[in-house]
Amino acid sequence: MTWNPEQYHRHREARSAPVRDLLAMLPGLPYRDAVDLGCGTGEHTRTLAERFPVARVLGLDSSAEMLARADAGGLSNLRFEQGDILELRGEYDLIFSNAALQWLPDHPALLARLWSRVRPGGVLAVQVPANHDHASHRLLTDTANEFGAELQGFTRFGTAHGVSPVLTQAEYAETLDGLGATDITAISKVYPVVLPGAEGVLDWTRGTALVPYLSRLSQEDGARFTAAYLARLRAQWPGERVFYAFTRVLFTARRG
Repeated sequence: MTWNPEQYHRHREARSAPVRDLLAMLPGLPYRDAVDLGCGTGEHTRTLAERFPVARVLGLDSSAEMLARADAGGLSNLRFEQGDILELRGEYDLIFSNAALQWLPDHPALLARLWSRVRPGGVLAVQVPANHDHASHRLLTDTANEFGAELQGFTRFGTAHGVSPVLTQAEYAETLDGLGATDITAISKVYPVVLPGAEGVLDWTRGTALVPYLSRLSQEDGARFTAAYLARLRAQWPGERVFYAFTRVLFTARRG
Protein backbone atom coordinates (compact mmCIF):
# COMPACT_ATOMS: atom_id res chain seq x y z
CA MET A 1 0.00 0.00 0.00
CA THR A 2 1.13 3.54 -0.71
CA TRP A 3 0.62 5.87 2.25
CA ASN A 4 0.37 9.65 2.09
CA PRO A 5 1.72 11.21 5.31
CA GLU A 6 0.16 14.60 4.54
CA GLN A 7 -3.30 13.14 4.07
CA TYR A 8 -2.97 10.93 7.15
CA HIS A 9 -2.04 13.92 9.30
CA ARG A 10 -4.91 16.11 8.12
CA HIS A 11 -6.82 14.81 11.17
CA ARG A 12 -3.77 14.60 13.40
CA GLU A 13 -5.41 15.82 16.62
CA ALA A 14 -8.38 13.44 16.44
CA ARG A 15 -6.18 10.47 15.53
CA SER A 16 -3.75 11.27 18.35
CA ALA A 17 -6.28 11.14 21.19
CA PRO A 18 -6.37 7.30 21.44
CA VAL A 19 -2.59 6.95 21.43
CA ARG A 20 -2.29 9.51 24.21
CA ASP A 21 -4.62 7.30 26.26
CA LEU A 22 -2.55 4.22 25.42
CA LEU A 23 0.64 5.99 26.46
CA ALA A 24 -1.02 6.93 29.75
CA MET A 25 -1.84 3.24 30.36
CA LEU A 26 1.83 2.20 30.24
CA PRO A 27 3.34 1.23 33.59
CA GLY A 28 6.51 3.10 34.49
CA LEU A 29 8.95 0.18 34.30
CA PRO A 30 12.71 0.14 33.60
CA TYR A 31 12.34 -0.90 29.95
CA ARG A 32 15.59 -1.81 28.22
CA ASP A 33 14.31 -2.52 24.72
CA ALA A 34 11.07 -1.20 23.23
CA VAL A 35 9.55 -1.42 19.77
CA ASP A 36 6.74 0.61 18.19
CA LEU A 37 5.06 -1.55 15.56
CA GLY A 38 3.60 0.39 12.65
CA CYS A 39 5.23 3.58 13.88
CA GLY A 40 4.27 5.67 10.82
CA THR A 41 6.05 9.02 10.89
CA GLY A 42 7.36 8.32 14.36
CA GLU A 43 5.95 11.08 16.56
CA HIS A 44 4.69 8.67 19.20
CA THR A 45 7.84 6.56 18.97
CA ARG A 46 9.77 9.69 19.84
CA THR A 47 7.47 10.19 22.83
CA LEU A 48 8.36 6.68 24.02
CA ALA A 49 12.07 7.41 23.65
CA GLU A 50 11.73 10.66 25.59
CA ARG A 51 9.66 9.09 28.36
CA PHE A 52 11.98 6.08 28.76
CA PRO A 53 15.45 7.51 28.07
CA VAL A 54 17.34 4.41 29.23
CA ALA A 55 15.45 2.18 26.77
CA ARG A 56 16.63 1.40 23.26
CA VAL A 57 13.56 2.28 21.18
CA LEU A 58 12.92 0.98 17.67
CA GLY A 59 10.25 2.36 15.35
CA LEU A 60 9.23 -0.27 12.77
CA ASP A 61 7.04 0.39 9.75
CA SER A 62 6.55 -1.14 6.31
CA SER A 63 5.97 2.21 4.56
CA ALA A 64 8.98 3.97 3.11
CA GLU A 65 6.81 7.06 2.59
CA MET A 66 5.97 7.26 6.29
CA LEU A 67 9.50 6.52 7.46
CA ALA A 68 10.87 9.25 5.20
CA ARG A 69 9.11 11.68 7.55
CA ALA A 70 10.34 10.02 10.75
CA ASP A 71 12.81 12.08 12.75
CA ALA A 72 14.75 10.84 15.77
CA GLY A 73 15.05 14.43 16.94
CA GLY A 74 18.60 13.93 18.14
CA LEU A 75 17.62 11.15 20.55
CA SER A 76 20.48 8.67 20.78
CA ASN A 77 18.20 5.88 22.06
CA LEU A 78 15.84 6.01 19.06
CA ARG A 79 16.13 4.48 15.61
CA PHE A 80 13.73 3.64 12.77
CA GLU A 81 13.69 0.66 10.42
CA GLN A 82 11.54 -0.51 7.55
CA GLY A 83 10.14 -3.96 8.16
CA ASP A 84 7.17 -6.30 8.46
CA ILE A 85 5.42 -6.70 11.82
CA LEU A 86 4.97 -10.41 11.14
CA GLU A 87 8.74 -10.78 10.76
CA LEU A 88 9.59 -9.15 14.08
CA ARG A 89 12.70 -10.66 15.64
CA GLY A 90 14.33 -10.28 19.04
CA GLU A 91 12.83 -9.81 22.49
CA TYR A 92 11.49 -6.63 24.05
CA ASP A 93 10.46 -5.28 27.42
CA LEU A 94 7.78 -3.20 25.67
CA ILE A 95 5.94 -3.98 22.46
CA PHE A 96 3.79 -0.99 21.57
CA SER A 97 1.46 -0.61 18.61
CA ASN A 98 -0.91 2.21 17.74
CA ALA A 99 -3.47 1.77 14.94
CA ALA A 100 -1.48 -0.81 12.98
CA LEU A 101 -2.51 -4.36 13.90
CA GLN A 102 -5.97 -3.93 12.31
CA TRP A 103 -4.26 -4.43 8.94
CA LEU A 104 -3.17 -7.95 9.91
CA PRO A 105 -5.34 -11.11 10.05
CA ASP A 106 -6.04 -13.67 12.79
CA HIS A 107 -5.51 -11.63 15.94
CA PRO A 108 -5.43 -14.58 18.37
CA ALA A 109 -2.49 -16.00 16.41
CA LEU A 110 -0.97 -12.54 16.01
CA LEU A 111 -1.10 -11.87 19.75
CA ALA A 112 0.54 -15.24 20.45
CA ARG A 113 3.32 -14.38 17.99
CA LEU A 114 3.93 -10.97 19.57
CA TRP A 115 3.64 -12.37 23.09
CA SER A 116 6.53 -14.72 22.35
CA ARG A 117 8.67 -11.60 21.77
CA VAL A 118 7.82 -10.04 25.14
CA ARG A 119 10.44 -10.66 27.82
CA PRO A 120 9.34 -11.85 31.27
CA GLY A 121 8.10 -8.81 33.17
CA GLY A 122 7.56 -6.95 29.90
CA VAL A 123 4.44 -5.26 28.52
CA LEU A 124 2.34 -5.49 25.39
CA ALA A 125 0.35 -2.32 24.67
CA VAL A 126 -1.97 -2.04 21.66
CA GLN A 127 -4.61 0.29 20.26
CA VAL A 128 -6.73 -0.64 17.23
CA PRO A 129 -9.71 1.01 15.53
CA ALA A 130 -13.00 -0.82 15.90
CA ASN A 131 -15.08 1.01 13.31
CA HIS A 132 -15.40 -1.84 10.83
CA ASP A 133 -19.21 -1.96 11.28
CA HIS A 134 -19.61 1.81 10.85
CA ALA A 135 -21.60 3.05 7.84
CA SER A 136 -18.48 4.63 6.35
CA HIS A 137 -16.87 1.18 6.11
CA ARG A 138 -20.00 -0.64 5.00
CA LEU A 139 -20.48 1.85 2.16
CA LEU A 140 -16.82 1.45 1.24
CA THR A 141 -17.35 -2.30 0.94
CA ASP A 142 -20.45 -1.72 -1.19
CA THR A 143 -18.38 0.47 -3.50
CA ALA A 144 -15.63 -2.15 -3.65
CA ASN A 145 -18.20 -4.75 -4.70
CA GLU A 146 -19.31 -2.42 -7.51
CA PHE A 147 -15.68 -2.25 -8.67
CA GLY A 148 -15.08 -5.96 -8.22
CA ALA A 149 -13.46 -6.45 -11.63
CA GLU A 150 -11.05 -3.53 -11.23
CA LEU A 151 -10.14 -4.63 -7.70
CA GLN A 152 -10.00 -8.33 -8.64
CA GLY A 153 -12.52 -9.09 -5.90
CA PHE A 154 -10.60 -7.33 -3.09
CA THR A 155 -12.64 -5.96 -0.20
CA ARG A 156 -11.05 -4.79 3.03
CA PHE A 157 -13.58 -6.33 5.43
CA GLY A 158 -16.07 -8.14 3.23
CA THR A 159 -19.80 -7.51 3.50
CA ALA A 160 -20.24 -8.50 7.16
CA HIS A 161 -18.64 -6.68 10.05
CA GLY A 162 -17.52 -9.99 11.53
CA VAL A 163 -14.93 -10.36 8.74
CA SER A 164 -12.71 -7.75 10.38
CA PRO A 165 -9.77 -9.21 12.32
CA VAL A 166 -10.38 -6.77 15.19
CA LEU A 167 -11.74 -8.43 18.35
CA THR A 168 -13.81 -7.01 21.17
CA GLN A 169 -12.07 -5.79 24.31
CA ALA A 170 -13.35 -8.88 26.14
CA GLU A 171 -11.95 -11.20 23.46
CA TYR A 172 -8.55 -9.52 23.64
CA ALA A 173 -8.55 -9.87 27.43
CA GLU A 174 -9.54 -13.53 27.22
CA THR A 175 -6.87 -14.22 24.59
CA LEU A 176 -4.20 -12.55 26.71
CA ASP A 177 -5.29 -14.47 29.79
CA GLY A 178 -4.95 -17.67 27.81
CA LEU A 179 -1.37 -16.68 27.00
CA GLY A 180 -0.65 -16.31 30.70
CA ALA A 181 -0.73 -12.52 30.86
CA THR A 182 -1.19 -10.60 34.10
CA ASP A 183 -2.30 -7.04 34.86
CA ILE A 184 -4.64 -7.05 31.85
CA THR A 185 -6.53 -3.88 31.03
CA ALA A 186 -8.78 -3.83 27.95
CA ILE A 187 -11.22 -1.04 27.13
CA SER A 188 -13.38 0.24 24.30
CA LYS A 189 -13.78 3.98 23.93
CA VAL A 190 -15.58 6.31 21.54
CA TYR A 191 -13.67 9.45 20.52
CA PRO A 192 -16.25 11.87 19.10
CA VAL A 193 -15.26 13.53 15.83
CA VAL A 194 -17.44 16.06 14.01
CA LEU A 195 -16.91 16.14 10.24
CA PRO A 196 -18.24 18.59 7.64
CA GLY A 197 -20.77 16.37 5.87
CA ALA A 198 -20.12 13.52 3.46
CA GLU A 199 -17.07 15.28 2.04
CA GLY A 200 -15.59 15.34 5.51
CA VAL A 201 -16.13 11.59 5.91
CA LEU A 202 -14.43 11.04 2.55
CA ASP A 203 -11.48 13.16 3.64
CA TRP A 204 -11.26 11.20 6.90
CA THR A 205 -11.26 7.78 5.19
CA ARG A 206 -8.92 8.91 2.40
CA GLY A 207 -6.03 8.84 4.87
CA THR A 208 -6.66 5.26 6.05
CA ALA A 209 -9.54 3.03 4.95
CA LEU A 210 -9.43 4.16 1.31
CA VAL A 211 -5.69 3.53 0.99
CA PRO A 212 -5.75 -0.21 0.12
CA TYR A 213 -8.41 0.39 -2.54
CA LEU A 214 -6.80 3.36 -4.26
CA SER A 215 -3.41 1.60 -4.12
CA ARG A 216 -4.90 -1.16 -6.30
CA LEU A 217 -6.52 1.11 -8.89
CA SER A 218 -5.29 3.24 -11.75
CA GLN A 219 -5.65 6.99 -11.38
CA GLU A 220 -8.74 6.98 -13.63
CA ASP A 221 -10.40 4.05 -11.86
CA GLY A 222 -9.47 5.54 -8.51
CA ALA A 223 -11.26 8.77 -9.41
CA ARG A 224 -14.38 6.81 -10.45
CA PHE A 225 -14.23 4.73 -7.27
CA THR A 226 -13.94 7.83 -5.09
CA ALA A 227 -16.87 9.49 -6.87
CA ALA A 228 -19.06 6.40 -6.43
CA TYR A 229 -18.12 6.17 -2.74
CA LEU A 230 -18.85 9.86 -2.21
CA ALA A 231 -22.29 9.45 -3.79
CA ARG A 232 -23.09 6.74 -1.23
CA LEU A 233 -21.77 8.90 1.60
CA ARG A 234 -23.95 11.82 0.48
CA ALA A 235 -27.03 9.59 0.45
CA GLN A 236 -26.18 8.44 3.99
CA TRP A 237 -25.31 11.93 5.29
CA PRO A 238 -27.04 14.61 3.22
CA GLY A 239 -26.44 17.35 5.78
CA GLU A 240 -23.44 19.53 6.53
CA ARG A 241 -22.52 17.92 9.88
CA VAL A 242 -21.62 14.30 10.64
CA PHE A 243 -21.01 12.99 14.16
CA TYR A 244 -18.41 10.29 13.65
CA ALA A 245 -18.21 7.85 16.56
CA PHE A 246 -14.49 7.09 16.32
CA THR A 247 -14.36 3.79 18.26
CA ARG A 248 -11.11 2.22 19.49
CA VAL A 249 -10.04 -0.76 21.54
CA LEU A 250 -7.03 -0.30 23.83
CA PHE A 251 -5.32 -2.98 25.89
CA THR A 252 -2.20 -3.55 27.93
CA ALA A 253 -0.89 -6.72 29.57
CA ARG A 254 2.23 -7.81 31.40
CA ARG A 255 4.13 -11.04 31.02
CA GLY A 256 4.81 -12.78 34.32
